[in-house]
Amino acid sequence: MSNVFLKGYIVPGKPQILLAPEQNDGWQSLHAAYQRVREELAALKPDLIVLYSSQWPSIIGHQIQADPEPEWHLVDQDFHELGTVHYKLRMDAEFAETYNQAAKARGLTSRTINYRGFPIDTGTVVALDLLDPERNIPACVVSCNMYADRAETIVFGKAAQDAIKATGKRAVAIAVTAFSNRMWTRWIDPKDDRIYSRKDDEWNQKLLELLGEGRLEDVSQLAREFTAQAHGDSKLKALWWLSACLGQTNDFSGTVYDYQAVWGSGAAVVGLQPSAGQTGGLEYDEDDTERYHGDRNVIATTDG
Repeated sequence: MSNVFLKGYIVPGKPQILLAPEQNDGWQSLHAAYQRVREELAALKPDLIVLYSSQWPSIIGHQIQADPEPEWHLVDQDFHELGTVHYKLRMDAEFAETYNQAAKARGLTSRTINYRGFPIDTGTVVALDLLDPERNIPACVVSCNMYADRAETIVFGKAAQDAIKATGKRAVAIAVTAFSNRMWTRWIDPKDDRIYSRKDDEWNQKLLELLGEGRLEDVSQLAREFTAQAHGDSKLKALWWLSACLGQTNDFSGTVYDYQAVWGSGAAVVGLQPSAGQTGGLEYDEDDTERYHGDRNVIATTDG
């Protein structure tokens, strides 16, 4: 399936980047990298931002935010001391319904969410506050299904493509996720923050090297091994989704704007510009799927 999005981005969603960047040089650097992406979005002038946040977990199926103006107060569940964010976002409710129907048409369990006071997650608020603080671009935000496997998550990304094609929107796809996600479980001075372990750092840098070469699909297929070795954020489901949105290819020009530690986790800002003929001929090892058919029960037994 060819790419229908203008561009893709990977951004971190920890609250320090928004609320306390001055406390650590790395956090400030990520804040500045966000600014670069913000300027790119302003130049692109997309009709829509489609955003998948690893910090919005769903259990039964996939959820899509459909409140046109979700407004509430947010205190991060892990970092209360950073204070309260008062947010008012701008969502494309019509597109959310189109995406919902596209997901159902591919066999997924999906629903839209629209009620006052629904708790928008930290990753979504951080990303949208830093990427589009004036709310010039409507967004569609989708959840991270905790039990979805790779195939299901890929189908959900393909449903996003279906919705873009149906509406004709000029859109960018954004994955809000950490890479390694081991965090400090004791208090540290923010100035002393670093990647939790050398092993995590090495794995983060390997994936970023590949992304810098535009090899998004290769990174998607390395996600399981990365998670086993470096505690990937929500198994890097956000990158499975992003790769599916962008056509499951390595045909990109990749830019790694920054890579830093945020409370021990690996945080990076990455841009992926479609660029035919770059590395698309590399080998892919895993099967593709177009429609979700339910759990395969691969270890189930039957009585004979």
